[in-house]
Amino acid sequence: MERISLLGFGACAPDCDFRAGLPFPASEINRDAMPVMLRRRSSQATQMAFSAATQACAQAERSPATLPAVFASVAGEIQTTDQLCLELCKPDAMVSPSAFHNSVQNTAAGYWSIAQQCTQPATALAAGADTFAMALLEAWCQLACHGGELLLVCYDERWPNYLATERGQTAFACAMVLAAGTGPNVFLSLSRPYAVVGEDLIPATEADPLLAALPLLTLAAAGGKRQQLCLSIGSDWRVDVHGR
Repeated sequence: MERISLLGFGACAPDCDFRAGLPFPASEINRDAMPVMLRRRSSQATQMAFSAATQACAQAERSPATLPAVFASVAGEIQTTDQLCLELCKPDAMVSPSAFHNSVQNTAAGYWSIAQQCTQPATALAAGADTFAMALLEAWCQLACHGGELLLVCYDERWPNYLATERGQTAFACAMVLAAGTGPNVFLSLSRPYAVVGEDLIPATEADPLLAALPLLTLAAAGGKRQQLCLSIGSDWRVDVHGR
């Protein structure tokens, strides 16, 4: 398999100023994307993931119930985890079972499978600064092995300020419906992500790792020509993109 295709995409950014500056369509959190009972106990991270994933499936005209999924997040449920740790530091700590249940890396993936009644495989991963690159590589590998289509969702909520001074400052989620091979009426086709060795790396332009997705989403919205894009804030992972 030489390429995979982008059939549809979506993005969610709760901060209105950040959202207004994006060169592609993005929404605020869509509360209707989640069932009420799940929404009541879900985090901002999960709600953003649902919002972006719902948009991508709608644009691609695919049923979420039919798609395997890859969910990727640098910090996952970082706000919930932080609150649990703070509670455990108290002499009379009382940990909420619900909060503990919702603190794991695959919370969003699990809730998505439940809400969409999807019995297809779901993967949850994190890879630090290379999270977006590894998510796209995982999607490529699954499509190369099994063919068909899948849903890729990348998301991070804002981190507690004292945990990071530069990273985790932007809440953002994006989602893509990807297919093995190429065909008509696709936004972009992508080569296999690859690591650059022995070359001068392009300086990172964004401190938040998942914002490495912005150039790819910008190109998808604009329908640009073939070019090479960086996939990580360290810029050592890249992908060749072919426009419409």
